[in-house]
Amino acid sequence: MKTISLSGLTLLLTLTLGLASAPAQAELPYQGEGHLITHAENLSWGPVASMGEGAEIAVIEGAMSEPAPFTIRLRLADGYEIRPHVHPAYERVTVLQGTVHFAHGETFDRAATTALRPGDLAIMAPGVPMFGYAEGESIIQLHGEGPWGIEYLDPADDPRQ
Repeated sequence: MKTISLSGLTLLLTLTLGLASAPAQAELPYQGEGHLITHAENLSWGPVASMGEGAEIAVIEGAMSEPAPFTIRLRLADGYEIRPHVHPAYERVTVLQGTVHFAHGETFDRAATTALRPGDLAIMAPGVPMFGYAEGESIIQLHGEGPWGIEYLDPADDPRQ
């Protein structure tokens, strides 16, 4: 059995505690180099071309256009409507702030939605139409596998048009 000296233990603890308290040096969006430990206020928010005014995105990790995992956050203004659409891959959503109402279907219908509050989640299958809206300023975290995309059922709902 190998033993460690008191000075060796002190050195090991110093190194371990020093590393644990060191600030994260990774920049967002994270690309998988080591650990990412950061605070929400460090996220960089910007417009979402595929969602239009009232929605902002913060990319946490990955490139949504590549065949790899990604994590993003979406900030939605109070009353923001997510018009009926589909995605090419599974969408995994966790509500972090506010209330987001989701439903599946081809026609936007507020009465058909389920209210999701902080901590609640939804997993939507690829190719299955869905829609929703935000009640109060809301933030959701979305995990998926790229390449990612959104196709609105009604092209008039697509702000990229």
